[in-house]
Amino acid sequence: MNAPPKGTLQRWLTGPRFASLPAPSAVPAPALSFEFFPPRTEAMEQSLWACIRRLEPLGPRFVSVTYGAGGSTRERTHATVARIVAETSLTPAAHLTCVGATREEVDEVARAYWAAGVRHIVALRGDPPAGASGYTPHPGGYAYAADLVAGLRRIAPFEISVAAYPETHPAAPSPQADLDNLKRKIDAGATRAITQYFFDTDTYLRFLDRCLAAGITVPIVPGILPVSNFAQVVKFSAMCGASVPAWMAALFEGLEEDAETRRMVAAVVAAEQVRLLQANGVDEFHFYTLNRPDLTYAIAHILGARPRKPATAA
Repeated sequence: MNAPPKGTLQRWLTGPRFASLPAPSAVPAPALSFEFFPPRTEAMEQSLWACIRRLEPLGPRFVSVTYGAGGSTRERTHATVARIVAETSLTPAAHLTCVGATREEVDEVARAYWAAGVRHIVALRGDPPAGASGYTPHPGGYAYAADLVAGLRRIAPFEISVAAYPETHPAAPSPQADLDNLKRKIDAGATRAITQYFFDTDTYLRFLDRCLAAGITVPIVPGILPVSNFAQVVKFSAMCGASVPAWMAALFEGLEEDAETRRMVAAVVAAEQVRLLQANGVDEFHFYTLNRPDLTYAIAHILGARPRKPATAA
């Protein structure tokens, strides 16, 4: 049988590095965090809270709640975070962006979060509103994420996570410029970076090497996207600069109308991605749940996560 191409998941699965891994039962469960997006409708609200209740017993390190493009779900994000604080045992991390608000307005939101008991902010530049040709800083706002991080540091001693891009942000002029921007965010006071999702393990490991060489020593937490709909992932990846390997297309080929098998394949791919990163010393992972809890729960179970206590009653 021919050897798989270098750099693919198949190489890891069949190669000596995977063969030398301990049995899954011997590997401690990694630290996990989950990302949710806020609801736009009543039906989505119910779906979100079903997701939160399903994953809460796994005791994640934190859960983050996103903004929509251009800050379009700002109020719903705030409401969701407040409810998580009030009604669950989870530790929320609220997304906060530079888009569409003055510094005073952003600072007011940050102070309200601190007063409500929220101690963790995911500080982002943010995407431009739909229809905009590109990002333009608000004339009275924080221009970029590094400025936002510095502003948050002046308000309260938040734990601050920022975004990192193993395959380079699509708006960055070069990989080095993108890395320099990450360094500015860390130097401004960020305590952790969470990566854009990726599917090639070597891509992340090479990025870690570059971060260390640049003097970045905070945790660089890999973002993991379980692939529930391969066609949608291909479309979104083309916009955000993430590459989709050919071996993944081959795995999902012919499963367009077979949702059950797709979920099984998705669980295996994501679990093995985490296991391979664990073998390289990575012990914390951030899952983009897309508010679909069952697939994420299954993957977490494969990785050794078990319920710590019953979910808090609604």
